[in-house]
Amino acid sequence: MGQMTTVTEKPVSEMTTKELEEFLKAKKKDEAAKREREKAKYEKDRDSSIEHVMEAAREASLALNRLKDIVTVIMDEQHRKLDEYGALRKNSKGGFTVSNTDGTARVTRRIDSDPKWDERAEKGVALIREFLADTVKKRDKKLFEILLSFLERNKKGDLEYAKVLTLMQHRDKYSDERWLEGLRLLEESYSLIRKGFAYYFEVKDKEGDKWQKVELNFHGV
Repeated sequence: MGQMTTVTEKPVSEMTTKELEEFLKAKKKDEAAKREREKAKYEKDRDSSIEHVMEAAREASLALNRLKDIVTVIMDEQHRKLDEYGALRKNSKGGFTVSNTDGTARVTRRIDSDPKWDERAEKGVALIREFLADTVKKRDKKLFEILLSFLERNKKGDLEYAKVLTLMQHRDKYSDERWLEGLRLLEESYSLIRKGFAYYFEVKDKEGDKWQKVELNFHGV
């Protein structure tokens, strides 16, 4: 650590104006040097911490990629064997769950896909809203609000498939052409864009009562 060099040993109260100016100049120079040393130490420690974390992340990423390759091969083979064995539904698109004999571990493969609504959805929603506003709202405002909530969009601006499906389950409740045509358009506008498979690994807890996920990602606590 550097030490400040003063221009005089006299107390500050006895310094001349020139001596005070030189004293303050030296003090500022020392303080600036101290800040630079602290900055350099902080940045060195920060860079070291980041590199340590990144190295661990790179190793984990390589391990996860190896796991993905292994799981893909094994589960593809398991799917083929289940298909031959007759344990899969004929309309299965590749998703299934397998457990070990004593029921303490299981692996699930699910289709990873994104929902998509095309331009027909906008027209369908407009027809349903018009019908609900003209008829249901006048008779039962609460029911109107409930039915309308099934057409709410999520943060991405998309319709929620589960909500729309619930609305479609009430198809037979009304015979108005706008209602029926709106639901038909919604149904036809929906499709799933398949991205691949997602895998989930679970083990039974110590008591053997509940399934616990083997987490492959984490969140800060």
